[in-house]
Amino acid sequence: MRLRIDLAYDGGDFHGWALQPGLRTVQGELESALATVLRTPSVATVCAGRTDTGVHARGQVVHLDVEALPDSELALLTRRLNGVLPSDVRVRRVVTAPAGFDARFSPLWRRYVYRICDGMPDPLTRHQVLAWPRQLDVDAMVAASSALRGLHDFAAFCKRREGATTVRTLLDLAWDRDADLVTGTVLADAFCHHMVRSLVGCLVAVGEGRRPVAWPAEVLTAAVRDPAVTVVPPHGLTLEEVGYPPDAELAARADEARATRES
Repeated sequence: MRLRIDLAYDGGDFHGWALQPGLRTVQGELESALATVLRTPSVATVCAGRTDTGVHARGQVVHLDVEALPDSELALLTRRLNGVLPSDVRVRRVVTAPAGFDARFSPLWRRYVYRICDGMPDPLTRHQVLAWPRQLDVDAMVAASSALRGLHDFAAFCKRREGATTVRTLLDLAWDRDADLVTGTVLADAFCHHMVRSLVGCLVAVGEGRRPVAWPAEVLTAAVRDPAVTVVPPHGLTLEEVGYPPDAELAARADEARATRES
């Protein structure tokens, strides 16, 4: 049977999601806890989005395949996992995944939020909010974001990986201010490596007035990595939510996404 796990974590003390020999990762902690609770030598998990070192998540989604579990054991799995996991990782729920569900390829979109304080930083949120020393013009950032939405090759904002496409559909890129807190919401079908943090860095340059509103569109059109684009620090970024289609469309969506990203 395939299980779906929804979890949250503070990424500050992790070297990202993916397993790395000798390093503490979210996947490593989760798979260790699953192996303990399920009494199996090892398990293999697949996530919706592989977060980088220092990036947080409230809405990460994972799947894994296991031998069939009785309903009574499945009902206790969330509590048992949280009893084994460290306090910076929490499982929100464990359920039987519907037919065709794939945590990585079935999503229609992922939603990330980047938080910046351009006034007096709150010391209690310093590990989740980037403190910025200069005032940001949110209206300019909103105007500059409009040209980035839609289907584009985001090579200028991505760290390339061999054989991987950098074409993505940016469904939304919105900015809001609440007092000193500036929040950027980024919604896309999928993301390339460093894409969100590069987009934010580019738009912060506009918000400071160092670059004109038209500059992000010019960077996008060039379709090559621009060293003038700053990749902002990871701790301001959180994977908030992953959106999936209705159950009947999960398998078709996974096939479509897999074909697109492997082409």
